[in-house]
Amino acid sequence: MSDTEIHVVDSIADVDAAQWNALAGQNPFVQHAFLAALHATGCAAAKTGWRPHYLLMRRDGVLAGAMPLYLKSHSRGEYVFDHSWADAFQRHGIDYYPKLLGAVPFTPVTGPRLLAAEHDDRVLLARAAIQLARQLEVSSLHVLFPTEQDIAAMSEAGYMLREGVQFHWQNDGYASFDAFLATMNQQKRKKVKQDRRHVRDAGITFRHLRGAEVDADALDFFYGCYENTYAEHWNPPYLSRAFFQRLHDHQPDSILLVIAERDGQNIACALDVIGGDVMYGRYWGTREFVSGLHFETCYMQGIDYCIAHGLTSFEGGAQGVHKMSRGLLPTPTWSAHWIADARFANAIGEFLDAETSAMDRHIEELEAHTPFKKAGGPPAEA
Repeated sequence: MSDTEIHVVDSIADVDAAQWNALAGQNPFVQHAFLAALHATGCAAAKTGWRPHYLLMRRDGVLAGAMPLYLKSHSRGEYVFDHSWADAFQRHGIDYYPKLLGAVPFTPVTGPRLLAAEHDDRVLLARAAIQLARQLEVSSLHVLFPTEQDIAAMSEAGYMLREGVQFHWQNDGYASFDAFLATMNQQKRKKVKQDRRHVRDAGITFRHLRGAEVDADALDFFYGCYENTYAEHWNPPYLSRAFFQRLHDHQPDSILLVIAERDGQNIACALDVIGGDVMYGRYWGTREFVSGLHFETCYMQGIDYCIAHGLTSFEGGAQGVHKMSRGLLPTPTWSAHWIADARFANAIGEFLDAETSAMDRHIEELEAHTPFKKAGGPPAEA
């Protein structure tokens, strides 16, 4: 009979990278190198309110399951908002923080959170995480952006579910960007062409750099743009220049830089992350405002690249109903929650039931207003 052991470590450096990645699959954000870069550079560490508690399950000495967990002293960098829950706890004289969080720091991307090959092992991990939360005497446990497989396991383990929405683009085998545009209704197609023309008429062209093509100067320019985006909102950036350097050193092919330039000068940049056949839009910044430049750099260039390189989908990041007009469609996202105090668990459960019904209606309404032509519509106009 196999011997199963579940324990916690505070550093992913103590975990064999090959064994971890065998469980993580192709999602780049849960791979060993990405998580190690976050912690080694101090971006997600105890001093920033992200204290690692990696839950590991070994069977006969071999890693059979894992779950990235963090003890959090705040809710920043999560993109699933629970501030009203924290306020309710405070009003009743109960500490909400610290809480236990299962997520990839600063990364609102759906991916495996219960890293295991079998459903029963994912259930074991989900239950072990609750047991850890009890041992730590925290208020709650939250797992953000899990996969459908994770959701099934966590539902069985007794978690409550919360629904959200993002906007993703799917490649239906388009032969070219124009073939994609031809599927859109006349109004939306015209708007996309106008926006692209504004950028082109401003004398802006684009370069795509991936892997070894990304040098230190390109990373420096990107990071300056990234810092500027945060400065415009009076916030320091979550991620450091050292993080992106380490990511490039250890996962070079996952990085795609889309650089906008005019007259030989770089003026804007987006960094996308590629894993398997999926592209994820992540970070962007610019040195000046040009009408249509944000949409072109962040979305149209990404879609164009996916079509040219046979990638199946492009995930445009958190929030943004405005992305629909560019062909990114509403896609449900989820989080899972366990609350230690039964009274608050009941209240939050009732809230989630009502919120989920409202979110379902919202997504249905969005789906009724896609930018694409209805079946049997007229042919595309130039």
